[in-house]
Amino acid sequence: MASAASSVEMTVFVAAVDAGNFSAAARILGITPSAVSKQISRLEARLGARLLNRSTRRISLTDVGREFYERSQSILSDIDAAERAVGDASDRPRGRLRITASISFGQRQIVPLIPEFVSRFPDVRVDVLFSDRMINIVDEGIDVAVRVSAPADSALIARRLVPDRRVICASPAYLREHGMPAEPEDLAAHNALIYSTVYSDTWRFDGPSGSRAVKVSSNFAANSGEAVRDLALRGFGIARLATFLVGPDIKAGRLTAILPDWQDPQENIIHAVYPSRRLVPPSTRAFVDFLAEKMTPAPPWEE
Repeated sequence: MASAASSVEMTVFVAAVDAGNFSAAARILGITPSAVSKQISRLEARLGARLLNRSTRRISLTDVGREFYERSQSILSDIDAAERAVGDASDRPRGRLRITASISFGQRQIVPLIPEFVSRFPDVRVDVLFSDRMINIVDEGIDVAVRVSAPADSALIARRLVPDRRVICASPAYLREHGMPAEPEDLAAHNALIYSTVYSDTWRFDGPSGSRAVKVSSNFAANSGEAVRDLALRGFGIARLATFLVGPDIKAGRLTAILPDWQDPQENIIHAVYPSRRLVPPSTRAFVDFLAEKMTPAPPWEE
């Protein structure tokens, strides 16, 4: 019983028939004429049939060879189509994309972007995990983490997105009643609303006249930026929060920025973090590129 022909043998055979002789086929395939001859002789031996009539200058198909040629063309065309389909599928973002972000940033800045991302890549299903704890994204099977720090883990890749600026702010009603601080030291006379995940009761500044450290008084602290923002909006005190959280409130006049020339000395950068793999999934690449497009060069919440 004859064994099946290989796709390589079929390719050489079809090329020889199309070219009209072994030398021309060899030039097309980048091999020697003798290699073409050997492949076809091996194919004929495997099939137990003569496929070509050979002369010194030309080749022609036998009846059996003509039938085999037509079937070979069809098979090679199907193989080529299958390879293209797999290639297209492997390059197209699709499947489940697991994202993690802090609760405040995720809900305020990531979720509003999801409809546009999914509209661009309709074969992607987005699964978001909101958490303020530092998740091991490899162990948890996370594709992309949006974090306000670069990872120390060499198994992770971090793409810088935008600065995470912090601002001192209070409601206009609070400032009308208690006055506007003119210097960092003036904060000691005010009620500070402390976001305890980031700050203690000592607030540090870099400004026009150097560095300052001010011990603030507080009757409220929380590990939730949303809770601190809520009390600032209610006129309960002065808060120090990220602009992604209070930028829209300042722009709308619900909060007023205080001491704009005095900045947090610690530089915080928002990164898109993902596992370092030889083959990064297309959906991961697409989402990281999408975040960079939407958040650079300036954060949208500060526009």
